[in-house]
Amino acid sequence: MIEPPVHTLEELFEQLGLPSDEASRRAFIEAHAPLPNEIPLPDAPFWTPAQATFLREELVEDADWAEVIEELNTLLRKNYQK
Repeated sequence: MIEPPVHTLEELFEQLGLPSDEASRRAFIEAHAPLPNEIPLPDAPFWTPAQATFLREELVEDADWAEVIEELNTLLRKNYQK
């Protein structure tokens, strides 16, 4: 049985201290995409140190947030071409 994600993209933006409404999320992604494939998501230059630490720790621990962090990662890399 596949379990639904524990957290939503909206909740992730809230956790990161970012505006979380749909228009704000879309604007953030449009402003920062495409993120080059060689840059790990937590190392992207637009995160604060606290945001980067949160993302890195949650991914390493494969915590409840990992699935939605991967979703954001995918959204930020869409249409990336070298």
